[in-house]
This record gives sequence, C-alpha cells and structure tokens, in this order.
Amino acid sequence: MKLRIYASTTLTIAPGTQPGLPLWQVAPTRDSAGQRLTDFMMLIPRLRSRPSAEIERASRDIQAVLALHQDVVFADLNLKLNLLWVSLRPRQGAISELVAAIRLRVPEAVLVAHYAEPR
Repeated sequence: MKLRIYASTTLTIAPGTQPGLPLWQVAPTRDSAGQRLTDFMMLIPRLRSRPSAEIERASRDIQAVLALHQDVVFADLNLKLNLLWVSLRPRQGAISELVAAIRLRVPEAVLVAHYAEPR
C-alpha cells in the first residue's frame, strides 16, 4: 500500500510519484494482477487547521486502520482539501468496514463518495 500524506506547504511522497500530479493520474485503477480497483473518499472537516500533533495523530490512526486491511492498495490524505482517498480491491462490504474503522479512530471523518462497478 502506498500512503501519501501532504499539506499545502509540505509534501511527502510515496516512491514513484511526483509532486503536482493530479490524483486521477496517481491513484491506481488496477492492482498488480490487472484487476480493477474501487475507491472512496472521506472528508475530515477542518483537519488542516488543527495543531500539528492532532494532524499527526489522525494520520497515524488512519494509516493504522488501512494497514490492517489487505485490500487497500493506495491512500492519499490531502490536508489542503481535508480529504482522504482510498483505492482498494473490490470485496463485498470492504468500503463499509474501512469507513466504520476509520470513523472509530477519527469520528469527524465523513464518507463523501465512492463508486463501485456493477458486476
């Protein structure tokens, strides 16, 4: 899993990515076996305006949740927009599980959008 976390003034990049690229060019659409991925987005209101210790805690909590799920392939936490994007291998109920687990650790996180291809 690649996790990118960046703020409006600082940028930490997972290997193989470049700064300034739009998310649609960075987020994978297929896994290493060529299978299509699904994704979802969560809003974390006012995250960027919190003290750095709280941002770090939320970031670590999200990373800990995502690391427990083998289906997660890519995650991007954009502090400028207060958005978390997660791409994962499709599995019935995986998005609901991840969203619930993230909300246990970061209760203010809200599911904004996800899209699943009909089978």
